[in-house]
Amino acid sequence: MSTDAPRPARTARLAALCWIAAGVVYVTTEAVAAAAFPGYSYATNYISDLGIPQVETFGGRAIDSPLHAVMNTGFVLHGVFFVAAALLAAPVLGTAHRRTFLALAATHGVGIVLVGLVHGGQVNADNGLGAVHGIGATMAIVGGNLTAIVAGLAARRSDELRRLGTVCVTLGVVGLLAALALVLDSGSSSVDVLPDGVWERLSVYTITAFELLVGIATLVRLRRHETTATRNA
Repeated sequence: MSTDAPRPARTARLAALCWIAAGVVYVTTEAVAAAAFPGYSYATNYISDLGIPQVETFGGRAIDSPLHAVMNTGFVLHGVFFVAAALLAAPVLGTAHRRTFLALAATHGVGIVLVGLVHGGQVNADNGLGAVHGIGATMAIVGGNLTAIVAGLAARRSDELRRLGTVCVTLGVVGLLAALALVLDSGSSSVDVLPDGVWERLSVYTITAFELLVGIATLVRLRRHETTATRNA
């Protein structure tokens, strides 16, 4: 991306703003919904607990999320911003990575929108829609972390972006390992290394970190290019 090509620069800046918006929307709506949820624990509660509209007990956890609509809106908006950012950023990726990157970003976007539209909880567990929610969550976590890995691999082809690419790949790998640990830990009564909420957030916040990192790094890089171009003019 170079400042001597205004359109690519504008597109890159818009992509960066969408990445940042996705991350900010997610953590903000989560924090707002969690603050209104009596006794909510980031360690033991699932993120999806914040989107359940019923007051109930689910999975042994007391559910009472007055601002469930805020969290569900956050899920949906995050998916929209994530896919928009990926579509805008895709042209700068090499051909070998572009289609995979877009497919994975779409997987994440569709998955997290499903999470926002089809909430968890006992009611949906009883009527069968809980499986749809679970599929959406899996798509979001796996798709998002794989998006970070593919983006990182593409960035590593450039000497200037090699460090950024390495961090993106690392975040994606950590997120996938945390997701695997969540499945193993929650599915076994003999394994309890960390609370489920911690594992889940490790698998999700890596995606948030990827979004914010790429967005901020892109804006900084564009600013540096603009400064250099101005000095050389």
